[in-house]
Amino acid sequence: MSDLGKIDPEFFDEFLYPRLGATRDDVALGPKHGVDFGMLDVDGTAVVLATDPLSVLPDLGFERAGRFALHIVLSDVAVSGLAPSHLAISFSLPPEMSDREFAELWAAIDDEAEKLGIGIVTGHTARYTGCSFPWVGAATALAVGDHDDVVRPDGARPGDVVLVTKGPAVEATGLLTTLFGDRMALPEETLDEARNRLDETRTVRDTRAIVDAVDASGAGDDSGDATDVGGVTAMHDATEGGLQGALCEVAGSAGVRLDVERDAVPLRPGVAETCEYLDIDPWHATSSGTLVVTVAESAVDDVVSALQARGTPVGVAGTVSAGEGVYLDGERVEHPRVDPSWAVYEAFAEGESD
Repeated sequence: MSDLGKIDPEFFDEFLYPRLGATRDDVALGPKHGVDFGMLDVDGTAVVLATDPLSVLPDLGFERAGRFALHIVLSDVAVSGLAPSHLAISFSLPPEMSDREFAELWAAIDDEAEKLGIGIVTGHTARYTGCSFPWVGAATALAVGDHDDVVRPDGARPGDVVLVTKGPAVEATGLLTTLFGDRMALPEETLDEARNRLDETRTVRDTRAIVDAVDASGAGDDSGDATDVGGVTAMHDATEGGLQGALCEVAGSAGVRLDVERDAVPLRPGVAETCEYLDIDPWHATSSGTLVVTVAESAVDDVVSALQARGTPVGVAGTVSAGEGVYLDGERVEHPRVDPSWAVYEAFAEGESD
């Protein structure tokens, strides 16, 4: 098991996967390493759900921290192709957090949830000794809809095209420079550009644009495959392990080969300079907000146009074929396993970097 970040596949397979409680017929999709969400079948209706830690970073300001925390939680459900609709949230707050600070945090979460049509249905809020920022609880997001409208995370098929939005290290760059940029010897212009990346760590509206675009156009095939939602076969958010890790997870879960060209992937301003300064590989660093999307060739133009209309950078980055693994510029690459941004965050947080 890694010292920092998510557990590795071997730990999952040995300790977690064999012990998943009772076997139930209504579990349509259970836990699988690298797969974003689970799914229930409730009398013919799909209920997609995912649980994530609640990360609140006071240095962002509690209003911005609330929106950031909410969107991180929503991403794993948003990539199902269904709109997030319900939220259960639990806060284990540090004693030093004031009522005013929590009220500001909660107001931001409420406002963004209302804008997205998400109802908050249950939760828990308390202060406890021993709790500390940023990890102050957890939340479960849900989406309810038709099984035929679900984009399975393991649905990529030979013949599909790989699209990538925003590019590598968006989250790592935005977060680290926002929190610790005053201790980085980078030009102020670069820091400003890098800090702007933090507001790109959102996927809900991008996923809705993708699904709506192909639904409106009718792109796709006539196979009747439930994983083919108007030509969108898989969506995945590039979190821990970064874009390279996300590509490996898409390929591994579907049992296919991905060939991707680095130059075809967007690179946001400030990312390359910040990652070079921090000595981290941007393709290995967490990039929540970046989507890996596989689509039928007939859907490519519609999806690209929809994302560009939102102002979301997107690259037609590669292809899916029979085989296995991920090839970047023709070279086989593996999942990085350890996200380098965790060590950088820890070093700054403990005052070891300047």
